Amino acid sequence: MKTPQAHSPWRIGAVAAAAMAVTAGVTVLFFFDPATAGFYPVCTLHEVTGLQCPGCGGLRAAHQLSHGHLAAAWRLNALLVALLPVALWLGLREAVRALTGREWPGIVTRPVFGWLLAGALVLFGILRNVPFHPGR
Repeated sequence: MKTPQAHSPWRIGAVAAAAMAVTAGVTVLFFFDPATAGFYPVCTLHEVTGLQCPGCGGLRAAHQLSHGHLAAAWRLNALLVALLPVALWLGLREAVRALTGREWPGIVTRPVFGWLLAGALVLFGILRNVPFHPGR
């Protein structure tokens, strides 16, 4: 199997395009609050059933994070906030691999972590819809 060459123009372009897309998305989230702007998509599950899926509140949480409000983001979608460092690491790892050909450590890329993530998404989806009554 041939190893892809690092520094090829299409790889540099792909990494630059991904970086620009992420920057554009964060910029839109920074300036337009999903709680008030009407152009963001709505969750079909929540609209139909009133239940929250594991992604519900993710855009609002990202908006709060872009303004440095960690506690507010955590209340809106704790799983997104908890997994953001992992996502940033994986994105940076893939960018370095695409640009230089060097492999950074990738323990979270093992299959067991995919299964753990799937289980965490299911558990989070269930727990966020169970009414808790602290103090009772």
